[in-house]
Amino acid sequence: MMPQGAAEGEDIPLEAAVDDQHAAPSSPEDAAIARLYGEPLTRLPNDLYIPPDALEIFLDAFEGPLDLLLYLIRKQNFNILDIPMAQVTLQYLEYVEQIRKSNLELAAEYLLMAAMLIEIKSRMLLPKRQDDLVEDVGDPRAELVRRLLDYEQIKSAAVALGNVPQEGRDFVRPQLFVEQGLNTALPDVDPWDLQRAWLDVLRRAKLTQHHRIGRQELSVREHMSAILRTLQSQRFVEFGDLFAGQHTVPIVVVHFVAMLELAKETLIEITQAEPFAPIYVRLAYSPA
Repeated sequence: MMPQGAAEGEDIPLEAAVDDQHAAPSSPEDAAIARLYGEPLTRLPNDLYIPPDALEIFLDAFEGPLDLLLYLIRKQNFNILDIPMAQVTLQYLEYVEQIRKSNLELAAEYLLMAAMLIEIKSRMLLPKRQDDLVEDVGDPRAELVRRLLDYEQIKSAAVALGNVPQEGRDFVRPQLFVEQGLNTALPDVDPWDLQRAWLDVLRRAKLTQHHRIGRQELSVREHMSAILRTLQSQRFVEFGDLFAGQHTVPIVVVHFVAMLELAKETLIEITQAEPFAPIYVRLAYSPA
């Protein structure tokens, strides 16, 4: 587009053309190159200092010279058994030159590998002498290839181990703290628990009884003595085991009454570890 007042075919200065294309912004907002505390900044301050190393971008991070060398080989699909030393050495030296500018201590280890690559490249470029033709000295790259293969195998194993779930990184073991007292508190035997146990014994006695008609005299004292004899030979006896051998309802009833009398006279103790647990009977401990 030609500026107004210029005749056709007339030469136009370059500065005028540029000024015509890049017209002045309509507002300070359009001309702002940055914002400082919310205010538009149209030009850089005169005393602004930007250090040379203010911004660093690392595209790839390597764990050592072998890692870098293996990356260059695998990235370009080179055969690791037939490495083109010229291309690999050139790319390797370019990377070493970059890290040497920022971190000389880190570049020292890489420079050692660079010297080894240059040595291998030089040995491959030198013509073979007559003695070397008679006695084959081998490929100068053999030692480097062996180190690269060993490093690749170890690196693959390390990646596989890193994928294994680890405690503290991938999962946390739950911990539960339980307060335990020194004295074990046994729950009290509820009368309904004793009733249910008695009904269960009575039900089993009915299943095994025979229908007989007769008169039988039973002594509660005798059954009390029998219970005490049973408890003397055993420390604890399960409630139902006390009625073993009692096949009739009258005998079971008298045996149960005898046990209640012994409990009333504090000669035996009836205990239960927890609710709905089996009920045990034992002799009462006499004070020393």
